[in-house]
Amino acid sequence: MNHVKPTITPVMKVATLLREFPELEELLYKIAPAFARLRNPMLRKTVAKATSLRQAAKVANVDLSTLINRLREAAGQTAVAEEASDQASDTAVPGWVDTDRVKQTFDARPQIERGEQPAARVMADLKKLAGREIYELVTPFAPAPLIDLAAKQGFEAWSTESEDGVVRTFFRRVLQD
Repeated sequence: MNHVKPTITPVMKVATLLREFPELEELLYKIAPAFARLRNPMLRKTVAKATSLRQAAKVANVDLSTLINRLREAAGQTAVAEEASDQASDTAVPGWVDTDRVKQTFDARPQIERGEQPAARVMADLKKLAGREIYELVTPFAPAPLIDLAAKQGFEAWSTESEDGVVRTFFRRVLQD
């Protein structure tokens, strides 16, 4: 019985892409060098399983349609029509990001390097935020899946990456006017 490979879509997990289309791994790294972090076996076991291609495009600051269509073309699949870009057009710091209001900072880099997921800890920490308090998360890449999870729980986030590749993501509760 022949195995039918799945269609590459924005909701496909990175781990599924790499498992089903191992020949696309180098192309993925070429499209966005940030994806090369997935060579780390621990990150591959954790982050790749939880991250969709849509989220990965955000992390790597790559246009989603470009990513999907280049992967589909290389896999012999039909390109899809242009989708609305998921990339933020405004990189300005939101007015609510005030480092004086940071209640807690958590550097998750050591935990991520060990292949552990910081999501449970971060979500527990976020639930303790009050009013206009801000939580700062430090990671080696933009934590798109965690940002999506936090948004579903009533938080907003903004990330910035320094030249040395350190990403600082600021979270706060969405305030009702």
